[in-house]
Amino acid sequence: MAGYRELLRTPGVGRIIAAQLTARFPNGMASLALLLHVEQVTDSYGAAGLVLAAASVGQGIAGPVTSRWMGAWGMRKVLTLTLIVCACSIATIALVEMTVPAYMALGLVSGLATPPVQSAVRTIYPKMVNSRQLTPLFSLDASLQEIIWILAPVVITFVSTQVGTVEGLLLVVAILVGGGAWFISSPELGRVRIPRSRRRLGLVLAKPPVVLATVSGFLLIGACAAVEAGVVATFGHSGLEAGLVLAVFAIGSLAGGLGFGHLPIGRWAMARRLAIVAAGLALAMTSLNVWWLGGTLLIAGAGIAPAFAVMFAMTSISVKFSETAEAYGWIGTGQLIGAAAGSAVAGFLIDGVGPRGAYLAATAFAVVGVVVAVVFVRGFPDLRGRDASPIPDTEPVSTIL
Repeated sequence: MAGYRELLRTPGVGRIIAAQLTARFPNGMASLALLLHVEQVTDSYGAAGLVLAAASVGQGIAGPVTSRWMGAWGMRKVLTLTLIVCACSIATIALVEMTVPAYMALGLVSGLATPPVQSAVRTIYPKMVNSRQLTPLFSLDASLQEIIWILAPVVITFVSTQVGTVEGLLLVVAILVGGGAWFISSPELGRVRIPRSRRRLGLVLAKPPVVLATVSGFLLIGACAAVEAGVVATFGHSGLEAGLVLAVFAIGSLAGGLGFGHLPIGRWAMARRLAIVAAGLALAMTSLNVWWLGGTLLIAGAGIAPAFAVMFAMTSISVKFSETAEAYGWIGTGQLIGAAAGSAVAGFLIDGVGPRGAYLAATAFAVVGVVVAVVFVRGFPDLRGRDASPIPDTEPVSTIL
């Protein structure tokens, strides 16, 4: 913890972490708020699911594209434009009753315009701290983001069910605008300029560490999404136990990230951290007792934030600075696809064999992640004793002879 205290004393670090967490807080609220609102208006979970799917497709497409735009147009311009469009589309869904296709169209627009805060802040981090502090900073960031997944669903569920779904969506808009404005006004966004990438969109995926980080994120988030579906199926939508067990899962990740963040990252780090997740999930299958699930998911959660820290650091060290935002955009897209796949597979298994099927799916996703990390271990960079900053961009310099 002494290392984290030193990190937070670095000028601007504490402020930028708080600002980006606030700006990203709606990410943990929007899906649930849309689900509750559209279901209430249309009286159909199927219609609500279509709107959520449209929003997810939009986010998946936009991730690498809007992240890349930040190098061409500047971070503040892209973040401001996407923030305005996203806020207006969600506010329209809240205030105007319309047909399901119209809701889907606006859901797609809101997804396409999701501000690329995560890509921006992880591109800024290497310019704020020294090389020794960068890996712990990635770990701290991965840990603290669990606060979003602990608090956001509770807040939006309370507001939407106790006050109203319109008010719930407007709360999402208010935090989106307020948190986004705070982040956009941060001095670091004015000091750091992402160089324009000279390579075509998608070529960053030719880097093995970026592909491995994207695949690992897909599998890890797939496991987490399957767990969420399994917990809800186990205790029901209205069961207090479901919220508490999922909170424990997130707390395990927070504790793991803070506890393991100081450890050096070698080639086997991803395999070891995903193995913790897989072991905890495998144990969870053996009993659906609330105490057993809480304990085993606490163990599984301990590997999640540390695994994300590996993904962020290995991506940073493997690409040019001009490519970092796009690389993180692709990783985010992989995670969105993983969430959809995990939820879908778990849903089919819950219908077929019951809640245990979801934990089986989650375990399978995590085990495949371990296998990938072991088989392709040489593709994971060894970061021990190395600077995890991106590769500097170089350009020809004109000289006078």
